[in-house]
Amino acid sequence: MLALRLARGSRPLVQLRRLLVAAASAGTGFLLLYVLAGAVARPAGSFPRLLWALVPLAATVHLAVAVARTDPATRPRAGMDAVGLGPVRLTLVAAVSTAVSCTLGSALALAAFLHLRGDLGGLPFDGAAAPLLYADRPLPVAAALTLLAVVPLTASAAAALALRPHTPPSPHAVLPWGLALTVCGLAVEGYAGRGGAALPAGWVLTALGLALAGPGLAYACGTLVQAARPGALRLLAGRALQEEAPRIGRPLGVLCAVGAAALSAAGLPGPGGPGAPLGPLTGPACALVALCAVATLLTSAVEVRQTRSAARAALLDLGTPGAVLRTAAGVRAGALLAACLPVSWGVAQLTSLALTR
Repeated sequence: MLALRLARGSRPLVQLRRLLVAAASAGTGFLLLYVLAGAVARPAGSFPRLLWALVPLAATVHLAVAVARTDPATRPRAGMDAVGLGPVRLTLVAAVSTAVSCTLGSALALAAFLHLRGDLGGLPFDGAAAPLLYADRPLPVAAALTLLAVVPLTASAAAALALRPHTPPSPHAVLPWGLALTVCGLAVEGYAGRGGAALPAGWVLTALGLALAGPGLAYACGTLVQAARPGALRLLAGRALQEEAPRIGRPLGVLCAVGAAALSAAGLPGPGGPGAPLGPLTGPACALVALCAVATLLTSAVEVRQTRSAARAALLDLGTPGAVLRTAAGVRAGALLAACLPVSWGVAQLTSLALTR
């Protein structure tokens, strides 16, 4: 009840971020129902399609965690322990709020899926996609509800795990693990080939590796920005980038993985490859993953801005011109862009070589 009251009284931008989570959950739920309907109609080859559907699920969960981290209702405040809202209770509030948003999206996905199949009459576009959604076969109710429950349960558990009181690891500590997972993902992709069932696992390992390596990459960018006798501007930008690396690095790594996947998939057209793993809904699924990655990065940037508000105010009080702070932010963005483009291109080239060997 407390989580619902906090959600109802939030600001419009906070509500917009929650609606983005609900929309992503709706898209993922629709894809899961499509895979289920296809498995009922054509059981052969349904398992690889289910594995590919887990990629949008992971992107949705990542977005939900980022939104939960920026939620003002989950931010510790002075005196909150006195009313019983300590770190553990705030984590529970974040998990419940995330579950509510994702459950709303899953319910919308079920309603839209049944309506487009023609199972819900009396509304416009009733049965408009009946052949595409295998309306000639009955949809297992228990299996559909189970699949739709995966998104809220996974997202709420991930939000609770991410927001628990803990000390984040150093970017240097996770960088070797990220590189190792990326190499393992490329090896799995090469072993699976263009039509192999293990190809989605290779994509996930590669994306996970880049996400783990992202903070180390961002920290290295900050080091390079302030290298070679830096002035005040480069020193400010580099130190700020190093401080932001644990928060902005993982979404940046995921976005690099999405970019690498898009580049490699564009260079490998044709049947039997990764061009259409989900049939006609492959394009919408890819768009959903890309939008979730961009939204997660922007949400993490909002979180960084919130955490640096006190430092920014202190610099302004000391007489630092606002133009200097804006230029430093531009330098940080340019440094990250200059590092991410070669990484995405290199991973895409290695992926293409692994799939065409």
